[in-house]
Amino acid sequence: MIVVTGATGTVGAEVVRGLRERGAAVRAVVRPGSKGRPEWGDAVERAEADFADAASLDAALAGAEAVYLLVAVHPDMAAHERNVIDAAARSGHRPRVVLHAAAGVDRRPEGVRFIGAHTAGLDHLRASGLPWTVLAPNGFHQNFLGMAQAVRSGTLAVPGGAGAVSYVDARDVAEAAVEVLVGEGHEGAVYTLTGPESLTHGELAERLAAVAGRPVAYTAVEPAQALAGMLAAGRQPWRAEGLTELYGYYAAGNAAEVGPDTARLTGHPPRSFAEFAAEHAEDFRA
Repeated sequence: MIVVTGATGTVGAEVVRGLRERGAAVRAVVRPGSKGRPEWGDAVERAEADFADAASLDAALAGAEAVYLLVAVHPDMAAHERNVIDAAARSGHRPRVVLHAAAGVDRRPEGVRFIGAHTAGLDHLRASGLPWTVLAPNGFHQNFLGMAQAVRSGTLAVPGGAGAVSYVDARDVAEAAVEVLVGEGHEGAVYTLTGPESLTHGELAERLAAVAGRPVAYTAVEPAQALAGMLAAGRQPWRAEGLTELYGYYAAGNAAEVGPDTARLTGHPPRSFAEFAAEHAEDFRA
């Protein structure tokens, strides 16, 4: 039995689908009251659990041979990862834990709370004595769907400075996860998952313009201005501050690495941003 947390999200849902295609028995962990994804039917077992409730996690992880540990961005995300790891350790089955972290987790950067939470999770996982693997993807192509309205008006405005980022497709991340979960020989590895090229946000705007059918101008918003805008839009302060930190990390060029791990695990070249943009042309077209 392979247990997948975060099973209804962008990556988690693709992991569940990929595992089923490989014939694996899957238990999807969902929030209390959630019915999961309708396409799962009876093929996927559901387990309701709260990351802050040890008893519900113990039940969700009972009998697990492997666990895909993916938690939502949240002020308590480090504690949530620790709680799942502890439940896996209590199960007595020594399941393999595949931690979904973030690119840069092995470099332990300071001042980026999202990555810092994953670093704490990795430290706890190493200390648990459980067999483990880390998947550390860069930012997702799919994140730009949340900016589609601005792109349709001809603008891409983020505090990314002039730094290049090797954004990766969430579907490639999920394929890599499935391979690690069903395969062998991955214990103790930290895989950094990137796209095939590193692009500045100005170059990303050019790719979006090519499918939008109109110019898309990139504006490198100042961090303080970006933070104020997110707060004014009602974004939770902890998350808004964390996004500002992450974009500062990008602006400094710290997410520009293009590595071989995505292709090595999936067996094919990573999907490019241009391919992703073309697939979603209708979303970006005015």
